[in-house]
Amino acid sequence: MGLFMLFAGGVIIVDIFTVLHDRARFGQPVAWWEPTVWEVSSGLVLAVLLPAMLWLIRRWPPRPERPFTWVAVHIAGGLAFSLIHVVAMGLLRSAAYSLVGGVYDALGPLGDWPYELRKDLLIYSGALVCYPLWRQFRARQAPAASQGDILEVRDGARRVFLPVGDIRWVEAAGNYVELHTGENAVLHRASLAQMEQRLAGFVRIHRSRLVSRAAIAEVETKSSGDFNLRLTSGERLAGSRRFRAGLLSRALDPAAAPD
Repeated sequence: MGLFMLFAGGVIIVDIFTVLHDRARFGQPVAWWEPTVWEVSSGLVLAVLLPAMLWLIRRWPPRPERPFTWVAVHIAGGLAFSLIHVVAMGLLRSAAYSLVGGVYDALGPLGDWPYELRKDLLIYSGALVCYPLWRQFRARQAPAASQGDILEVRDGARRVFLPVGDIRWVEAAGNYVELHTGENAVLHRASLAQMEQRLAGFVRIHRSRLVSRAAIAEVETKSSGDFNLRLTSGERLAGSRRFRAGLLSRALDPAAAPD
């Protein structure tokens, strides 16, 4: 959010001076406050819409699985983002003009929606590409938690300090993961990919499941290539054949390094 505001502020200043220069160059000068209102109103609306846009990208990140779903979601999201941006900035401009005794058509920007839509879709597409990459980068920068470390688990206003060695397996649950300790499961707001990077000594056995290597007691492979795990606690977990090779080569090796 801070990086966006810094970047947006720079773009707004450049755009204001560009408009002033171009209007004067073509014999249509305007007072300095008009392009300031135009650009600041646009930037304010974008800043307000940013959290919702990033939430949508977190909820439906670009993935090879079910591509039509997330493509459809983000086409609709991009159109809604642009429409709200154009209408809201028109209303803000109309209000600002009225304060100085001027007149601005609040719905005027809708007449230029095809022009604004191109710019808005460029912004949305940039966020769609850059934001997941930034989240992956941040996850990789975080030091991996070993078995002896304490993991701070946040669930809203509640914080739980959970020994990593107590976690036996982790399962995706929407925008959260469930950290299973045998006795209960603790919800933690993070993605499974983030936890895979964060927890040393864990191996992925399923698209939505990680397991501690130290907790594996037995691996039973099925004729289909899928497999079942029996943990030292007696719990049984199903695994996918897609992850069987990685499990058999590294899961039972305590010295194996995490991905």
